[in-house]
Amino acid sequence: MQAISHYQQVISDYFNALSVVKDPVNLYEPAAYILSLGGKRMRPVLTLMAAEIFNADCKEALPAAVAVEIFHNFSLVHDDIMDDAPLRRGKETVHEKWNTNTAILSGDAMLIMAYRYFEAYEPETFRDLAKLFSKTALEVCEGQQWDVDFEERNDVTVPEYLKMIEYKTAVLVGAAMKMGAIVANTSQENADLIYDFGRNLGIAFQLQDDYLDAFGDPETFGKQVGGDIIENKKTYLYLMALHHGDDAGKEQLKELFCLQPENSDEKVEIVKNIFTTSGADAQTKKAIEEYTLKAFDMLEKLDIDDSKKAMLRAFGENLMQRKV
Repeated sequence: MQAISHYQQVISDYFNALSVVKDPVNLYEPAAYILSLGGKRMRPVLTLMAAEIFNADCKEALPAAVAVEIFHNFSLVHDDIMDDAPLRRGKETVHEKWNTNTAILSGDAMLIMAYRYFEAYEPETFRDLAKLFSKTALEVCEGQQWDVDFEERNDVTVPEYLKMIEYKTAVLVGAAMKMGAIVANTSQENADLIYDFGRNLGIAFQLQDDYLDAFGDPETFGKQVGGDIIENKKTYLYLMALHHGDDAGKEQLKELFCLQPENSDEKVEIVKNIFTTSGADAQTKKAIEEYTLKAFDMLEKLDIDDSKKAMLRAFGENLMQRKV
């Protein structure tokens, strides 16, 4: 197993050399654009890393890793349309740069492109990867639908919210790691454990994303800070504020989340203040730590060298200290 930077470089080199633009240009150019924006590329890195954890050459897992990253970017293109988001990774979103119809169709093409990368593998490996990918892709859609539904509900519970982010975000992180395990042909137990490591880390990652959406630095976060508040999303911060805040704060929060003011700056600042005074920010940080530790518990059960467990732990710790 090599340094994280090595896997990042392998992924970066691949996408820097990737040429997807062909006729019709308006179908493929938006795909090339969103893929060129880079981002953390955490999921494909995890696929490569998992393959080498279980003693395969990481490049054997490159097609699966690329499939994961293209699928993730497809979901971002469609999510940005649904959220009417102006920025992605600090740049114009696809639907803003082109238009909504182009973004929808280009996203559809990316989903099909992702599946085609599994054709690089032998039938048995292809079957296992495609089966996991199909299950995960459908779960991501279910998570996105719950996310949309929750915007119209005032009775969302903490377990419901955690289930939503597990499906919308965490299952893809777990699947990315399990794909590396499948390519490496490790035991079923190891493959399941690395999936659970990734899934729990993914929940922690999304909770941190919720936190950064409200309290992140606009210069480093890469997305519109306060976007979840503007869209009235019932995030973990919101739910914790309702659980732990005083009556006046709860009522004000509920009222604000029924509004869509033309200028949302004041709303964002008031809500952030409620998150802080209610202790919701501290509760969210605590949950991030708890799910990170759950992920680390999975590492202890893996049948791999302690040095590899240490590298996975270091990766998780670094991920939880991010500001972007």
